[in-house]
Amino acid sequence: MKLSDVKKLHQKKYRTQFGYYLVEGEHLILELNKAAKNQSQLQNATLYVTDEYAEWTKQLNSSFTLVNVTQKQMVQMSNTETPQGIIACVPMPQASDNQTEKQSENQQTERAIYLHEIQDPGNLGTILRSLAWFGNFRLLLSDNSVDPFNPKVVRSSMGAIFHVPLELGVKLTDLPKRFKKFAYLDLQGDKISDQTFSNYDCYLFGNEARGVPHQALSAFDATAYTIEGKGEIDSLNVASAVNICVYQLSL
Repeated sequence: MKLSDVKKLHQKKYRTQFGYYLVEGEHLILELNKAAKNQSQLQNATLYVTDEYAEWTKQLNSSFTLVNVTQKQMVQMSNTETPQGIIACVPMPQASDNQTEKQSENQQTERAIYLHEIQDPGNLGTILRSLAWFGNFRLLLSDNSVDPFNPKVVRSSMGAIFHVPLELGVKLTDLPKRFKKFAYLDLQGDKISDQTFSNYDCYLFGNEARGVPHQALSAFDATAYTIEGKGEIDSLNVASAVNICVYQLSL
């Protein structure tokens, strides 16, 4: 890929057009390298490095393509004020990869987290980190959700985006074709500490302002649960809510 095209990947339309996204910095590159050992597609990433990072990349022992660039070129490609000197151009997962992944041996015990029209990059990055930490979760994103390959999401995920099975453009109305039992959050629901909370295939979380559309939920069997609190406010940030629920499911 031309260097002039690489810097375009900060925009969603070009990520979609070229099928690549960018990750930047030592930590993210190390996480990419770790994930690439088990995901052949990631091995096709290209690393753009300045001279000061040429030696550092030898520790990776990877099949990544290496391209040396000048400091000026790095600044042009980077999305940060003070670039570290190493950027990876990473192939985006394809729909066929997700279909294959769905049939993996982990699928029988894997739980699905569905996010409906989530908008905040920081929220999505935080959720990805929690799912990667506890493991055995698949993340489904609806249409009109923030792009998970947005640089802000990638940075805030701290590399978790490489380790969580991810599906995009999943319609809420299509979920009953794949799952039988659903749970979602509502102030009037049962406590998530109830043992039954772990008995579901898919857990639904909605937009930061609107939540999950109740009209759509009425079309299939979904049970309401609540995160019991003792404070004065009446709602939780969606990332906090997902994190608490995922922790409860992992007990």
